[in-house]
Amino acid sequence: MKDIDPSTSLPPSSGLRPAGRTSLDRLLRSASKARDESTPAEMPFGFDTRVVALARKNGNGPVLAGLFRRIAFASAAVIVLASAGAYFEFNRNGDALTGSGNEFAIADSAIQDEVAP
Repeated sequence: MKDIDPSTSLPPSSGLRPAGRTSLDRLLRSASKARDESTPAEMPFGFDTRVVALARKNGNGPVLAGLFRRIAFASAAVIVLASAGAYFEFNRNGDALTGSGNEFAIADSAIQDEVAP
């Protein structure tokens, strides 16, 4: 299959380029004709196992495992830091996690902050 040089081709919407000349046009046309019931919504059975087995066969297994390990450690660090920040924010005055005083005073303070120059 020989593709047309994109610099000399016209967009398909212009109607000047013959339909079906490039691989992409043929692919998009066949995809639009496909029925929704015939296309599976999930990966075939065992696909992920084959991908991992191929990665191990090619010598990329330790690299893939190291990447997953780094992602897990980074996620755990973000969770710990966010939890510590939330804990210190809620307990900075030693107050309980109940409502903070008079709601009218809070609203009045917010209004004064907006009106004041």
